[in-house]
This record gives sequence, C-alpha cells and structure tokens, in this order.
Amino acid sequence: MTPPFWKRKKLAEMSRQEWESLCDGCGRCCLVKLEDEDTGEILTTSVVCALYDTERGGCSDYANRHAHMPDCIGLTPQNVGTIRWLPATCAYRLLYEGRDLPSWHPLRSGDPDTVREAGISILDEVISETGVEIEDLPAYIREWPDMGPPQEPEERKEEGITKK
Repeated sequence: MTPPFWKRKKLAEMSRQEWESLCDGCGRCCLVKLEDEDTGEILTTSVVCALYDTERGGCSDYANRHAHMPDCIGLTPQNVGTIRWLPATCAYRLLYEGRDLPSWHPLRSGDPDTVREAGISILDEVISETGVEIEDLPAYIREWPDMGPPQEPEERKEEGITKK
C-alpha cells in the first residue's frame, strides 16, 4: 500500500491541492497576535481577523484574503520554518519538523469535526477584531495550548530524508 502523500513528499513537492488540504481549519493562524517590543515574545489573543467566520470557522474570503488583509501571511514551503507563532499542532509545522499528522487531523480521521473534538479549533472561543479597538487588544491576550516557535526539522529515519 502506498503511504499518503504527506509521508512521501517534501512540502515543496506537494501540489497546490495537497498543500491546501494540510490545513486542518483550526483557525489559530487567524488569531490577532501582539509582539512584546522589549522581549520579542509573541502574545496571542482571543481576537480573530475580520475575515474569519466566527460562526462556521474559516476565512470568509480565502481566495482574496491578501487583498483585504495585507498583513495576512500566506504559508509556503519556504517560510513555514520561519513563522514563530505557528501552533505545534499545525500540519505544515509538523511536517516541516519531520513529524506525522495527529490522529485527529481530517486527512487521517476523514472527518473535519475531529479538530473541534480534539480541542484544537478556536471556533466558539474568539471574537472578531471588528468590535475591538487596537488599544484594547492587550486585554484579550490568552494562552492557547501548543503555541510556540518551530523546532529544527528532524531527519525521518525510516525515510532517510529531512522534510522541508
């Protein structure tokens, strides 16, 4: 039996469809983040981008998000390892680090609801930035589980390659 694409291919080798399917839809990349000017620490809030659909989850205008939100960062195989705020549960980060997808990931479970069931989704725990003044953002700082800087890629011994 052929292993799934994410176990056979490096990030840069994936088709657009494969790449996009890695996103589990948790919404954590849509959280408004603040950077401590003194320490450089990234602080995550419970406020989401104005384009995030707070009732159903996901971006309400994914195809055009960069035109509406210039600070929205598009993930690429080239920048995944440099984005310090990707959650430890993010499939892009996991594969970059040479690890596998968790059992709750929709590509493994076959069910997008397993992301919520596993407590990874931000749905029902956030508010839109449209109702929050920028000076009030510090009041919304929240510790989310599994957030932190990426690790250096590990060599996958069974495959003998470093996933990047």
